Amino acid sequence: MYACCSFIPLNRKLEHLVFFLDAIPSADQIRITTSLKSQKGSVWTKNKSIFEYWEVEVTFRVTGRGRIGADGLAIWFTEEQGLEGPVFGAADKWNGVGIFFDSFDNDGKKNNPGVIVVGNNGKLLYDHQNDGSTQALASCQRDFRNKPYPVRVKITYYQKTLTVLINNGFTPDKEDYEFCAKVEDMVLPSQGYFGISAATGGLADDHDVLSFLTFQLTEPGKEAPTPDAEIPQKDKEKYQEEFEHFQQELDKKKEEFQKEHPDVQGQPAADDVFETVSDRELRQIFEGQNRIHLEIKQLNRQLDMILDEQRKYVSAVTEEIAKRGAGFPGQQGQVSQQEIETVVKTQEEVIRQVKEIRSSVTDALRSISGAQHPGSAGVYETTQHFNDIKEHLHVVKRDIEHLVQRNTPSSEKQKCPELPPFPSCLSTMHFFIFVAVQTVLFIGYVMYR
Repeated sequence: MYACCSFIPLNRKLEHLVFFLDAIPSADQIRITTSLKSQKGSVWTKNKSIFEYWEVEVTFRVTGRGRIGADGLAIWFTEEQGLEGPVFGAADKWNGVGIFFDSFDNDGKKNNPGVIVVGNNGKLLYDHQNDGSTQALASCQRDFRNKPYPVRVKITYYQKTLTVLINNGFTPDKEDYEFCAKVEDMVLPSQGYFGISAATGGLADDHDVLSFLTFQLTEPGKEAPTPDAEIPQKDKEKYQEEFEHFQQELDKKKEEFQKEHPDVQGQPAADDVFETVSDRELRQIFEGQNRIHLEIKQLNRQLDMILDEQRKYVSAVTEEIAKRGAGFPGQQGQVSQQEIETVVKTQEEVIRQVKEIRSSVTDALRSISGAQHPGSAGVYETTQHFNDIKEHLHVVKRDIEHLVQRNTPSSEKQKCPELPPFPSCLSTMHFFIFVAVQTVLFIGYVMYR
């Protein structure tokens, strides 16, 4: 992976970007739209990106006073700059892909806020009334408004596969990404512009972009192009001059700080160098919990991807059943249809078990999150948290093993064990002799009486 270009607001001289309409750059962010009605804004790269595979990491905030916001924010990769338009502040009929963070529920299905991936070949009009659901290639429902930390999105396009990961902004961990959407066999222009836009309507939110990092992806074994070959000499000299200027200002500030604070030598205190036994044990506990947390998050992400693949498979098989039912009336094709129905039921069972595993993982994550806040909790609470984590991990392991055993094809159909032959305790001759003796005794008893 090779870092190509980025825009992070450092000053107002962002000459490699193009601003449109209500976009306002500042010292630490770019405000695409303010929380006023009927606002539009967008920011686009000035030069085209000339690489085939790429990855972008975007950090933004969407804040508003009300419980419901509007309209939303969009991240673009298009053949031409979107400039101004009705699609979240950018032009319609784009050639490329747009990842939309839609805040307002236009179709009334209560599926917003949500993230929608929409591709276009330059001929389609965006379906605003249905929130793009008829044109969405993939989507997920995530709430990205009014979060305590900035929301982070990682969009990867590699070998005709587009993947969207999102960090909901609940924790300060920058790598706490969750799987959102995946689109396979997607063809995008080999060259294009990156951009980000936003719009407001009757309701309004502040849409702020804190960073937008772009990386070029190369196949393993291939050499990445040198950055100097892609930057014009004029821009290179300008960037070098700005870097030297910032370096000089930093050195001056260091000297001024040392003159104002001669007692501060930057050496740590003796107490800070050595840690106590309790501090070391607490640090080891937290490091272990963080490792468990990362492993469970990775497992949760893989389960989300498996669940998404299973849903696609079930929908494809269901469509095939509908086509066969409409095209072959009567008894024709009945056996194959029954087989497909069996496959569908199996896949639904797999999805159900994956959901159960996911709920177990969520419970484990909740336990870990509670354990990471020591506060006034003592040794008993810490031990109890570890026991809960261990129990949840055993449940996840058992469910996964059960899932693997159910999906593993068996070479032979299992049969019930045969019952052993019952032992014969009484022969036929002895039975008849016993009956005869009993009859004679009974008749004698009656006559005697």
